[in-house]
Amino acid sequence: MNTNAESPKPPAQPKSESPPAPSPQQNHLLAALSPEVQSRLFPHLQLVKLPLRSVLYESGRPMRHVYFPTDSIVSLQYMMENGASTAISVVGNEGLLGISLFMGGESTPNRSLVQSAGYAYRLPRVRVKEEFNRHGQLLVLMLRYTQALLTQIGQTAVCNRHHSIDQQLCRWLLLSMDRLSHNHLTMTQEFISNMLGVRREGVSHAAFKLQELGVISYARGLIRVLDRPKLETLSCECYEVVKKETDLLLHYLPQRQIIKDAESIPTVSLQTPQ
Repeated sequence: MNTNAESPKPPAQPKSESPPAPSPQQNHLLAALSPEVQSRLFPHLQLVKLPLRSVLYESGRPMRHVYFPTDSIVSLQYMMENGASTAISVVGNEGLLGISLFMGGESTPNRSLVQSAGYAYRLPRVRVKEEFNRHGQLLVLMLRYTQALLTQIGQTAVCNRHHSIDQQLCRWLLLSMDRLSHNHLTMTQEFISNMLGVRREGVSHAAFKLQELGVISYARGLIRVLDRPKLETLSCECYEVVKKETDLLLHYLPQRQIIKDAESIPTVSLQTPQ
């Protein structure tokens, strides 16, 4: 027996690739700007991390920045005096938060709450107004986005009044999925009920039915969409109205697709100013 034989080495562990570095180009509105406009704005962008349930704007408080989400989703919520709330729209990488700043206001009556964690770039309000007042490309894109957002807000009001919790949940899931590169959300039923302004029991019952139909899987706060076409069928017409108007106005949006491996998303890395 050879006592000098080397013991077998353990198998090499596969190296985990780090996710791509955030880039302003991951926000479709910023990516649609001409190189000339980007050269004026990008040096002033600040990358910020948006944890789940963090608040970007509080109702009535001064707004100092406009936010351009890259891989996060932010919900605009209307707050009642008794503390109750309901989501009136969702914003992701298709647009921006802070339209009040370039529409003439310095505050908003709504709260902006992060519903899916990620990153965003923010731009100081002085820079936003400076570029907006050039009456160039940024003004056009921001106004078109504002029109799309107003459509979503108005359709959400109709949906909350006339459609079932099941349909509202389907609409909300679809709008959220459109703003992500994958097919899952980390969300508790309590948080969803606050988004929709309904009782938790109603959300629990609606989610259970979607699971029984094989449309979603839901466990420990993780929602996965398994059958997107069926989810669209079960939703009310409100989702299609919003999507059609958004596609019409925001011509810069890429064709929607689900990317199973988020790390494979191509990005352009830019130098972040110190």
